[in-house]
Amino acid sequence: MSAALKRDGHGVVAIDADPDSNLLGCLGHPDSSSVRPLVELKELIEERTGAKPGTTGGMFRLNPFVDDIPDEYAVEVAGVKVLVVGAVKKGGAGCYCPENSFLRALVSHLLTGKNDDLVLDMEAGIEHLSRGTVRCVDHLLVVVDPGRRSVETALRIKKLASELGLARVGVVANKVRSEGDTVFLREALGDLEICGTIPYDDAVRDADIQGESVVNADARVKESIDEIMRYLENQQ
Repeated sequence: MSAALKRDGHGVVAIDADPDSNLLGCLGHPDSSSVRPLVELKELIEERTGAKPGTTGGMFRLNPFVDDIPDEYAVEVAGVKVLVVGAVKKGGAGCYCPENSFLRALVSHLLTGKNDDLVLDMEAGIEHLSRGTVRCVDHLLVVVDPGRRSVETALRIKKLASELGLARVGVVANKVRSEGDTVFLREALGDLEICGTIPYDDAVRDADIQGESVVNADARVKESIDEIMRYLENQQ
């Protein structure tokens, strides 16, 4: 989606907010493992929040200054500015309040900005959003594979989004092999609308294995993404 927006001439900032960060690699960055997630920059977080990450008790700033973060820390890949923010949390590492405060402020800053389109890749949830930022979200997309577990996750996310007041929630059906897969998802998802379908394709898997960009792995997949983008534009 980030690449499709860029092709259409948009300025794009993509945030990888999944603890299992791999958006850079998907876009074709040659060495994404060399990019440290923002949540691991302890000195920066302490400077901005006033609290040392991993400690308990004390005070910290709920709205730290983050305006300079995109320009300072974004990695540009194929014209898309990517910010890697997530990291795997380690047991016994203490309180993550300063880190969460820092990341929430960053997401809020970018969501309320008017210069670029923002694509936010989150883990299976909406933890990085709040009641104060959902009004700026044009559309929440839940990527769902044809399977009961994936459907259950999508329905939980829909419930959480509704509680926050996020009305536009749709589904991208992913790795679809047959019309039967699509029928199953339509029936299982109830009133959750399917905004588009991405077919299962070995070319995407092969690109991943070879460490190459999945963006242009297969024309069918690229066309499917373009259809999803047209759908979303018509919803504005």
